[in-house]
Amino acid sequence: MTEKITYINAKEFETAVLKAERAVVDFYSTECPPCEALSSKYDSLSELYGDDIKFIKIFRQENRELAESLGVKSSPTVLFFTNGKQAQERFTGAVKRADIVKNLNAMLAPGRAREIASKTVAVQTECDLAILGAGPAGLTAAIYAAQAKLKTMVIDTALSGGQVAFTHQVSNFPGFAQPVAGYELMHFMTEQAKAAGAIFRFAVDVTSVSLANKTIVIDSYETITAKKVIVATGASPRPLGVRGEKEYRGHGISYCATCDAKYYQDKDVIVIGGGNSAVEESLFISNFARTVTIIHQFDTLQANKTAQEKAFANPKIKFVFRHEPREFLKEGNNGMKVTVEDLATREMKTLSCDGVFIFAGMQPNTAIFKEKLETDEGGYILTDEAMHTDAADVFACGDVRSKQYRQITTAASDGTIASIRAAKEIEA
Repeated sequence: MTEKITYINAKEFETAVLKAERAVVDFYSTECPPCEALSSKYDSLSELYGDDIKFIKIFRQENRELAESLGVKSSPTVLFFTNGKQAQERFTGAVKRADIVKNLNAMLAPGRAREIASKTVAVQTECDLAILGAGPAGLTAAIYAAQAKLKTMVIDTALSGGQVAFTHQVSNFPGFAQPVAGYELMHFMTEQAKAAGAIFRFAVDVTSVSLANKTIVIDSYETITAKKVIVATGASPRPLGVRGEKEYRGHGISYCATCDAKYYQDKDVIVIGGGNSAVEESLFISNFARTVTIIHQFDTLQANKTAQEKAFANPKIKFVFRHEPREFLKEGNNGMKVTVEDLATREMKTLSCDGVFIFAGMQPNTAIFKEKLETDEGGYILTDEAMHTDAADVFACGDVRSKQYRQITTAASDGTIASIRAAKEIEA
C-alpha cells in the first residue's frame, strides 16, 4: 500500500470519485487471488500516475449496493472515471499491468503520458529458480524448491491453477476421499508454495524470454534473472479451426464449462468432443442446461467408463455420433447454429442451440519457445528423465512436456523431479 492510494466507502464515492477530474477505482475483496495479483501493480502505478490521477480502492463486500449500481459483479474490477463519468474499458479478474497503463495514458495529455513513461524505472530481480507456469507442475516444483531454501519465482500470464482451476471436480488426486473442486485444489497448492516462501508474479505479459541468459522480461518492466528455469506452461484447449469458431469465441462458443455453464440455465447446449473432458464437462453442464447434445466424430466415446456410464444414464444428454462440425453461425441475438457433416453419408445438416462448448483436446503452450527448445511433432517439449531440455539449465515439466499420460498426478511428479534436480545442480 502506498500513500497515493485512498481507501473509501460508498458514502465517500461521490466526493472522492465523481467530483474528481480523473480517478481509477479498484473494487477488491478479501481471500481473492486475482485481487492479490493486482495489488502490487496497482501500488506501483499509483506511484507513477498518482499526481495526475486519483487511485481509489473500495472493499466490495462492505459496499455491495454501490458495486451493484456500477455493474460490478466480480473482484477485482477496475473502473476509470473522467469528470465523474466512466471512461475507458473496465477490467476484471486477471488484470494486466499493460492494460491499466493503456487506460491511464488515455486519460492524460499525450505529452504527460510520455513524460511519466520516461520516469518508469525498470526493475531487476535475481533468483535461484524461475518457474514459468503455475499449474500443478509449476506449483509442485515451487513447493519443493522453496522448501529447499531456493529463491523461487513463479510467473504466469494468468492466475494460479492452470487448466485444473477451471475443472469442475477432481476425483483422482490422492488424499481426497471425496471429489474436490479444481480451483480449491489449486488454491491449496498455491498457498502451500507461498507458505514455503515462493514469490509469485501473476497476470503478467511475458515480453521476452532468453533461455541462454535465463532472463525473463515481464510487462516490459521487470527483468527476472535466474540460475535455472523450469518451463511448466502447460497446454490450452485446441481450437477446431472451423468457420465461425474464432468469430464467436466468447459470444456463443466456450471452452470452459466451469466458467460459462451457469449462463445456460434451462437452455440447449451442444458439446463437441468425446473424450474425458467432453463427457465429464457435459455432465457438469447438464446441472444447468435443459439439454446437452454431444457431437462426436467416432461411433464410440473415448472417455473413461465411469463418465460414459453416467452420461448414458443422464436423460438430459443426447449423442450424435460420426458427425463433425463444419461451420458455426449466429441465430438471432443469442442463439447458435452448428452445421455438421455426417461422416458416413457426407450429408450436411444444421442444429440449433443456445451455446456451444468445444473439448477437442489440448495443444502445448510453447509459442514463446519456438525454435528455442527441441519438441516432438506435436510441439511438446522433449526432456530426459530428469526433465532436462536440450537447453542448458532449462527444465520442462507437466503437460507441456512430451509424454504418454497427462494427469494432475503426472504433472506433480514431473514438477517434483525437475525441482529436486535443479536444486541439486544449484547447490553443487
